[in-house]
Amino acid sequence: MTLSEELQWRGFVNQTTFKDLSALDKAPISFYWGVDPSADSMTIGNLAPAMMVRHFIEHGHKAFLLVGGATGMIGDPDGKKDERTLLTLEDIAFNKSSIAREYQTVFAGQDFSVVDNYDWFKDINYIDFLRTVGKNVPLSQMLGRDFVQSRIGDDGSGISYAEFSYSLIQGYDFLHLYKEHGVTLQVCGADQWGNSLAGVDLIRRVEGAEAHVYSTPLVINKSTGVKFGKSEGGAIWLNAKKTSVYAFYQFWLNVEDASVGELLRFYTLLDKPEVERLEAQVTSNPGAREAQKALAYAVTTIVHGEERTDSVVRVTSVLFGGIDFTTLTQEDIETLAAEIPHGSINKTVSELLIEGEIVKSNGEARRLIENGAISINGDKVTKDLVINEQSLIKKGKNTFILVR
Repeated sequence: MTLSEELQWRGFVNQTTFKDLSALDKAPISFYWGVDPSADSMTIGNLAPAMMVRHFIEHGHKAFLLVGGATGMIGDPDGKKDERTLLTLEDIAFNKSSIAREYQTVFAGQDFSVVDNYDWFKDINYIDFLRTVGKNVPLSQMLGRDFVQSRIGDDGSGISYAEFSYSLIQGYDFLHLYKEHGVTLQVCGADQWGNSLAGVDLIRRVEGAEAHVYSTPLVINKSTGVKFGKSEGGAIWLNAKKTSVYAFYQFWLNVEDASVGELLRFYTLLDKPEVERLEAQVTSNPGAREAQKALAYAVTTIVHGEERTDSVVRVTSVLFGGIDFTTLTQEDIETLAAEIPHGSINKTVSELLIEGEIVKSNGEARRLIENGAISINGDKVTKDLVINEQSLIKKGKNTFILVR
């Protein structure tokens, strides 16, 4: 399958300046994709275009992955109703290093270069910038941007000169990478289309050369209509300190049937026959959730590695699949301890149920125990026992206490 065919099959085609996508199937292209360090991690919203970038690399194109140290000092105003709060230089430095590490993980084994636009902006002369960039960007072009119009309109909150100029900085990134590394293509999410076009126009005006933009659609939750991204509630982060590996895996495991086929195309490297087989399983045997399991395993492995993914699979199997608790390793237990309430050994079941805020009184705890609603390591109990070893208490289908 050629790159253009792969992109179309996976649903990665949105807007592009290419007249014919087959241009991507010819000689290798140097291209770039970037993330601003507005946080110390990417989200699954960033992961979708990152996966698209992997396909570009695997088809022989040269990738420059940008960490926006300079643009991060301003913050992209597109889509924002109000002025951003500026991050400290220390926060930006920390966020840059965190995102660079995530690049190394997501693109492990691939050929790419990491660049930081702060490196070419830190010593730039303001007058030179105005002569090179400002003189070649029509004000009408900048004023015509939708986010500018929304901010300066009657109901807008206003916009600073810094945020108004953001697209100039991004446009210069493209120009610089063109001149220094022969980059002729920027790939981006759909929400960066306007900013990316600024670079195409700047290269044409300054260098008299042709450059292109290729954007991928934003991934939308079909149930809520909300995009996957860090500015939305309930964001799913790639950093395990912000979204645990267990919670990350569970997110994908619980996606709806209507979305799982699309997400398999976007977020995994599974080939067409396998994706189509899994989609058929959604229709023929939806209760097995084979497609969701394949999606969860594939994405979590890309982001967190096979070892940690296998651990959360074992933990999930113990909690919801009837697998024996004693099969868990100590590392698995630590994963589990971060996700559910836990108590100390040498206490009675009723004491632990109260401490775990599962019941409010000893009487309520005894009734649950006597009615067979409580199990320990998979075995139902009918007496209020003292637990003196590492164990898992379960009430119903979804309530647990780890005893350790």
